[in-house]
Amino acid sequence: MARSLLVGAEIACPTNAGAATSFGAATVVRLVNTDSTDAHKITILEEQSGSGIGSMTLPPNSVEYVEKRSSYVIFAADASVLGTKVGFTG
Repeated sequence: MARSLLVGAEIACPTNAGAATSFGAATVVRLVNTDSTDAHKITILEEQSGSGIGSMTLPPNSVEYVEKRSSYVIFAADASVLGTKVGFTG
């Protein structure tokens, strides 16, 4: 089973395209929706306020690992979505 290597501090995802973050040029980001009742959409952009690459909805109380280019940035529909830069080990 792969394990997560924490490489950065967990932060609340920005909630608009102009503030989207790369999580310190991360190529893998662990996202967790801490909301116990609502699903929230996350969006990946080429750069802040740039073209959209993709999006997905995180169900309540869920965790997802997103692989992306280091320059791509992420924002969420709600600040209850937290993210951190991670790597994978053994």
